Amino acid sequence: MGSAIVTSALRLLQLVAALAALSLAAPVRAATDIAWWHAMSGELGRQLEKLASDFNASQSDYRIVPAYKGNYTETVTAAIFAFRSRSQPAIVQVNEVATATMTAARGAIYPVFSLMRDMHEPFSLTDYLPAVSGYYTDAAGNLLSFPFNSSTPILYYNKTMFRDAGLDPDAPPKTWPELGAAAKRLRDRGAACGFTTSWPSWIHVENFSAFHNLPLATRGNGFAGLDAELTINNPVVVMHIAQLAEWQKTKLFDYGGRGQAAEPRFQKGECGIFIGSSATRADIRANSKFEIGYGMMPYWPDVKGAPQNSIIGGATLWVLRDRPREEYKGVARFFAYLSQPGVQAAWHQNTGYLPITRAASELTRTQGFYERNPGSAISFEEITLNPPTENSKGIRLGSFVLIRGAIEDELEQAFAGQKSAQAALDSAVERGNKLLRQFERASPER
Repeated sequence: MGSAIVTSALRLLQLVAALAALSLAAPVRAATDIAWWHAMSGELGRQLEKLASDFNASQSDYRIVPAYKGNYTETVTAAIFAFRSRSQPAIVQVNEVATATMTAARGAIYPVFSLMRDMHEPFSLTDYLPAVSGYYTDAAGNLLSFPFNSSTPILYYNKTMFRDAGLDPDAPPKTWPELGAAAKRLRDRGAACGFTTSWPSWIHVENFSAFHNLPLATRGNGFAGLDAELTINNPVVVMHIAQLAEWQKTKLFDYGGRGQAAEPRFQKGECGIFIGSSATRADIRANSKFEIGYGMMPYWPDVKGAPQNSIIGGATLWVLRDRPREEYKGVARFFAYLSQPGVQAAWHQNTGYLPITRAASELTRTQGFYERNPGSAISFEEITLNPPTENSKGIRLGSFVLIRGAIEDELEQAFAGQKSAQAALDSAVERGNKLLRQFERASPER
């Protein structure tokens, strides 16, 4: 019995010693919180939250904390004001047309290529799709911000209406003349309109120019300097807008408004063809009561160099300066996580946004997703149709949100028959160039 008491006492002493050793050891380090301000609500917001929570669960050193701040304009405005009060987040989501504005704010941003190098995280620009990453690089080809949610315009069509009109439901129109002919057949069969589109400047000026390998502006669409000038009043764009205005008279084309205002007209079966963002594919499928077909954007076959490749819309993740180094380590780790093929493939499949790497697209293909979901590969095929040129790499123009508004003002006057296509685009160039000069004068690079 005495032996048993001694043994128990020894065990108790060992337990006490172990507990003492634990108490003397360094305390468990809390995860470093990293603020991520974003502009995604609804289902896209839920997918974004899932990305953050999955990353947080994959390691214990860092915790991404997403915060919805309203639309893109509201989000970047909030970040600017926060930076002034030194309460800025480490990561902010900014739409693609504000790239020049962010690039000009050199003292406020931490370029992604520098971040990944400084934090010793694996990073190779060649892993990313050139048509996506090229939009966010500097003149030397260095990635400034992290591509996140990228989309491109594609063609949707109502297969049921095509059959009723005697059109081949498995043959989407590939050229603008083919689209015009299909629209006429649809109208002759009683369709309220042949086709409509969303985002008029993004589709009919910006992507139209890229797809036809035409410059939107001088100086490599602004990539080579702030002294760029718009060139959208060239004969090809004028011809295209004039044709749309002519089709508008008989509702072969029916202008449906800015942004995504026209999309419901396709979903309700009013218009048989719709050109809109690839990222609305899931929404269109959920709200349409007919079989949907998919195709690439049309092109004018007599334009040399067409079709080239489309360009992106969407947003990117910028890293802001003056945060603790430990946060930047976590940001770099998070970006490396987002680049993993499995993570990118899931984001692509769940949202309709483009994968930012070829590996993610190939994984999606081998998983059978494209085969199970017809049309889901169109956006990737279109944006990688040809290697990007100086004309189809993207746009780097200051105040482009305002410029896009001026372009759409003028397009609306052309579609309404209030101005000729030439006069409307001449005015858009004049107004846009004034905004470019204002941005140039205000830029610290000047």
